[in-house]
Amino acid sequence: MQKILSLTFTLFIVSFLAAQNGKEPVKVTDMVKIKTPGNVTISKDGSKAAFTITTIEPDGESKTEYKYVTQIWMVATDGASAPKQLTSKENSSQPAFSPDGKQLAFSRSVDGKPQIFLLPLDAGEATQLTKYKYGASNAKWSPDGKQLLFSAGISLKELLKDSLLNPWKEVPKWSMEKPGLENNQYLKSTAKADPDGNIEEIRAYLENNAADRKAKVSTKLNFLDETEINTEMSFNHFFIVDAKPDAKPVLITKGFYRYNTADFTPDGKQLILAGEIDSTEHPDRSLEGEIFIVDTDGRNLKKILGEKGKNYNNPRISPSGKWLAFQYGNTSFVSVPTMAIMPLNGKASDMINIVFDRNKGNVTWSNDEKYIYFSAQSNGGQPIYRSEISTKKTEQLTDYNSGIINFDLNGNKLVYVKTEVVNPFELYLADASAKNPKRVSSFNTDWIATKKLSIPEKHTFKNEKGMEIEYWVMKPANYEAGKKYPLLLNIHGGPAAMWGPGETSMWHEFQYFCSKGYGVVYCNPRGSGGYGYDFLRGNMNDWGTGPSSDVLTSLNKTITEGWADTSKLLITGGSYAGYLVSWIIAHDQRFAAACSQRGVYDLATFFGEGNAWRLVPNYFGGYPWEAGTKATLERESPINYVQNIKTPYIIFHGDNDRRTGFVQSEMLYKSLKVLGRPVEYVRHPGGTHELTRTGNNRQRIDQMLRTYEFFQRWIK
Repeated sequence: MQKILSLTFTLFIVSFLAAQNGKEPVKVTDMVKIKTPGNVTISKDGSKAAFTITTIEPDGESKTEYKYVTQIWMVATDGASAPKQLTSKENSSQPAFSPDGKQLAFSRSVDGKPQIFLLPLDAGEATQLTKYKYGASNAKWSPDGKQLLFSAGISLKELLKDSLLNPWKEVPKWSMEKPGLENNQYLKSTAKADPDGNIEEIRAYLENNAADRKAKVSTKLNFLDETEINTEMSFNHFFIVDAKPDAKPVLITKGFYRYNTADFTPDGKQLILAGEIDSTEHPDRSLEGEIFIVDTDGRNLKKILGEKGKNYNNPRISPSGKWLAFQYGNTSFVSVPTMAIMPLNGKASDMINIVFDRNKGNVTWSNDEKYIYFSAQSNGGQPIYRSEISTKKTEQLTDYNSGIINFDLNGNKLVYVKTEVVNPFELYLADASAKNPKRVSSFNTDWIATKKLSIPEKHTFKNEKGMEIEYWVMKPANYEAGKKYPLLLNIHGGPAAMWGPGETSMWHEFQYFCSKGYGVVYCNPRGSGGYGYDFLRGNMNDWGTGPSSDVLTSLNKTITEGWADTSKLLITGGSYAGYLVSWIIAHDQRFAAACSQRGVYDLATFFGEGNAWRLVPNYFGGYPWEAGTKATLERESPINYVQNIKTPYIIFHGDNDRRTGFVQSEMLYKSLKVLGRPVEYVRHPGGTHELTRTGNNRQRIDQMLRTYEFFQRWIK
């Protein structure tokens, strides 16, 4: 089947290239032309689909600043007409059709908080349904269309003092871990603030200082969010509100616990919840997940699935309400959850596993409950799959050379967003077998038609462990046989990410460098996602040597094709790949220049300053103070080989990147500077770990251009 799909893709590409008349190079500013569909949902009668479109537009009168704008569109599923835009002005997202298909609920920010709006589809303007002080997101209609379920994030301080949410003035039963005050009773204090008063009044004074941002006091384990130190705790809770003006939300979930997802049962009488209720363990320490059922008035909460050391999540109820699909696994970051089903009124011993060795998302039941559909990154693409309930067999519906980013299914109608080499994003219709696909949008098609694109060529090899490694080679867009060109080795992060023709984030960067006359080679080394459990764990206790061997082998094999100028080899990567770039140039001196973005360079430091710190015990089996782990972290940290780095090197980091932290990038830069090496360090103010994907667009352009300009200094 895979060979047939690959042959089909090859024939398509040949046909595409024969018809493609585009001669313009892909420019760095073409990034802002890309329009991204998402949030696909089909109405209950199957006649129409709503979805979002995110565009990048000028911010006010500025010619250099840009903003992201998201609006809701709709298309008829008969494919007879083009999509039409439903919302404008303020950003709008998370569309949800009412059961009768006459209204659309969606989210829009009001005074900095998301709120739910209702839009009649026959005529009229959207009206604001919720005005909840904590916000309202992720609306879901009750089966009778009379109510909506939504979620809101509520801080610990708000939960403690809100008489409607906490009428009994309870405090958490699990310890707040405040040293010397373990019983949490201090949270109930009503003392007035007085710096010269008694101990309770002093504590109240200190609490006011913290509230006024004069001090950041943390007693929790996860004190870093994506952008800064965050000492606050918050909890996601679910509410139900009548679908009529001025209705008051009713709290369904309760307590100092976090709930992830919720949905109505088909009869509308109960909700299925996913979360974690543990009265003995601080939420930052609890990695388990449980699945519950509860009445829509919040009563009779019952745990369906849950046990120590296991994470049960992503519950999906079948259309009749008979079956519950879900995923479960251990609490390790380096694992592939198992999908399973069980009768909704059953128990754990009734579970039936549907074995498929990939991470699964967008899990959706077919109307007849014969299949479970899902998408999964696999072998460089993100196909749609379906598993047949009766046989437990899984069928691949779309190919590895494209990615299905989002989809919905109703009856025999499939609506999905596809990315591929020849077009970053468009919306498609197909039947339930993904046959007879029809593109129904032209969000990117027209401007792409003028561009000269480079098409990746897929190759494979076996590494020393017997693993099959896939890699892709993109020749310069202006390639001419017999000429020599610079070759850029581009490495993905994660380390459990996956690249390929069906991955979205690198479309523009790959094409941009090819348009500048570079060849690009990228691969999925051991430890990548998309190849199953054993491959995913192929880099345990080995972040450097093994993965380096894989990516360098892909480079070496590309060089043997004969068109690469070996005096102009370049290397770049972000996050874990920033780590791997530094590791490689400390062990391999042949690169003309190198670039690391938002990387990790000292694993012990990363444990302390990164909010992704659990990668350390998950991949290396322990903590920096443990003798065996300490030795491994020292061996695997590129900072310990910095004296060997002589390659011209540009290092990027965002000022607000707390996922990896930025102190170690300062360490790496300062060390190289002291050593007198050719190094440049770039910090982007306000930049987070997501800068190159969803960050400030001027900074995204800046980073790409600075990388290109730095490379050009050394290959001229």
